[in-house]
Amino acid sequence: MVELNHHREQTRQFRLRLLVAGVVALVCFGVLGTRFWWLQVVQHGDYVTRADNNRISVQPIPPRRGEIFDRNGVPLARNVSTWTLEIVPAEVSRLEEVIDAVAEVIPVTPGDRRRFHRLRQDSSRFESIPLRVNLSEAEAALFAAQRFRFPGVNLESRWMREYPQGETAAHVIGYINRISQGDAQRLEEEGRTANYRGTQHIGKQGVEKSYEEVLHGQAGAVALEVTARGRPVRELRRSEPVAGRDLRLSLDIHLQRIAEATLGTQRGAIVAIEPATGDVLAFVSQPSFDPNLFVNGIDIDNWRALSDSPDRPLINRPLSGTYPIGSTYKPFMALAGLEYKVRGPNDVIHDPGFFELAGHRFRNAGSVAYGATNMHKSLVVSSDTYYYSLASELGVNRIHDFMKPFGFGQITGIDLDGEKAGVLPSTDWKARNYRKPEDQRWYNGETVSVGIGQGYNAFTILQLAQATAVLANNGVYMKPHVVKSILASKHESEVLTVPKESYTIALERRHIDLVKAALADVNRTGTARRAFEGAPYVAAGKTGTAQVFSLRGEKYRASAVAERLRDHALYMAFAPADKPQIALAVLVENGGWGSSTAAPIARRVFDYWLVERAAVSQRLAAAEAAAGVPADGVFAPTPSGMTGKTRQGASCLSARYSPTTAPRPFAFP
Repeated sequence: MVELNHHREQTRQFRLRLLVAGVVALVCFGVLGTRFWWLQVVQHGDYVTRADNNRISVQPIPPRRGEIFDRNGVPLARNVSTWTLEIVPAEVSRLEEVIDAVAEVIPVTPGDRRRFHRLRQDSSRFESIPLRVNLSEAEAALFAAQRFRFPGVNLESRWMREYPQGETAAHVIGYINRISQGDAQRLEEEGRTANYRGTQHIGKQGVEKSYEEVLHGQAGAVALEVTARGRPVRELRRSEPVAGRDLRLSLDIHLQRIAEATLGTQRGAIVAIEPATGDVLAFVSQPSFDPNLFVNGIDIDNWRALSDSPDRPLINRPLSGTYPIGSTYKPFMALAGLEYKVRGPNDVIHDPGFFELAGHRFRNAGSVAYGATNMHKSLVVSSDTYYYSLASELGVNRIHDFMKPFGFGQITGIDLDGEKAGVLPSTDWKARNYRKPEDQRWYNGETVSVGIGQGYNAFTILQLAQATAVLANNGVYMKPHVVKSILASKHESEVLTVPKESYTIALERRHIDLVKAALADVNRTGTARRAFEGAPYVAAGKTGTAQVFSLRGEKYRASAVAERLRDHALYMAFAPADKPQIALAVLVENGGWGSSTAAPIARRVFDYWLVERAAVSQRLAAAEAAAGVPADGVFAPTPSGMTGKTRQGASCLSARYSPTTAPRPFAFP
């Protein structure tokens, strides 16, 4: 009986355990089924997306960068196809050994190595960094045959930026360079990083920088199905990039070359403007530099040659150099005297060769005495005494208020980065810029110096050229600009950058005419008469000479002064005098007298623009007709863009190509 009860108890416990195990198994299967349902049904879309992402590679398509042309279609910045040899540092274990091995196949110079290592310091390990650029077809073929030996070293066919004019107008055009860490940070802060994926270069100077967003375009993307090892299988979808817009500058490259050649090896600046439009026709900063050196990172030797040069070729003199402008200020002072009714055109002062104030004599250049002098004569002979006394009567604040609308001491708003305002002095300006109360006081002797363009005056040559253009244009202020228009694209029409005037200065026309007549006589019988002898047109202008340092009452002798401390030579002018087509300002640093150094440069510029230009255009047109192609690289705009020839007339390369067109593939042997 006891054994029977024991057996029953064991059977009951077994059944209980079996039941518990069954319940546990059912619960586990229920949990597992629930999880399967959750993954397969509820989370299906998420996991499908993840799976697609694992097999889909989205690659950016960089847009074609817009090109830059002069006002006549001559190419100034264009894209050319070239072979580059590039290394991804993260994929190369022994970098120096690999470079040495590559150098046994194709030439790699010490400069190539230095540039590569400098770029590597500024780039991510995963970026493709150029070791050699502009490989010949033979070099590309030679490396392609042995590329299996060099994992992480790639032969790429890329569009390379080229500046076919070299040093000509380099400070205007600027250049592009590889995107630095600072550039990348700025793009991220501005929310533009996505548009630069796949792009390695960005505008650094000149028009390339100030019109970067227009030139760059809009990046596209392509989604590729890839294998587990990343090998492309097929293209799934694509969004096409939008090419950057092309730019037409206001510069005339032939005029630019003539202005640069006439200035020669002298340091200086020339700015020529079309008064009616504000078009900058020539913009010279001498000495210049070759922007092609910067595209793939300038080598250390060239960088040192440019940065250590005492002539400072990288400085944009018309835009950021500030100078006293000497007697070229006098036409505007004369106009101020007329407008404020401080001096009439027939009012005569006695010029004994000096103006005396508080026992101090402010002398004419060379201490020349001009005797009875009215306003017309004061400009023709350049009497300092006349303007010493006029400035004293006007006062510095009225001078400031009158000169400001002409653009003196102001940002003109030209479409180039880095413009400096300079100094247009006033009592408020001095109070703001000096700490000690005794230094903040304005003295009348300082006003006297301001009246002849010296003293605290510090203006850019761009400002002087712009003020001259405004005077020539009878007070109508057209904002100066180097980009005339953004050219038409497939979806957008051509856009003028400055379609109308900014404002008009309220001036009496009879006063303007009086000043213009005097400036015309400066070139006929006055200080610039020799420079304009025999000219087939009448130009109006004013010479100027500006001190670089104070003589402290001593007589100036150029031969006794160090070359870089000699006076600057200046000249402002417009022509023809009655219907101005061109206005300019010329500065020759340490050049001495404006009449003998700066005025002849202006004469050469005017001769080309007013006399020779039509004949040159006819010769170019005849050459085009005879050859069947544009002459001298001149591009002719067409509805679909612009086409032209490559350098030296070699095998033709289209200057414009479809945004989806990739550089040519290489046929491996």
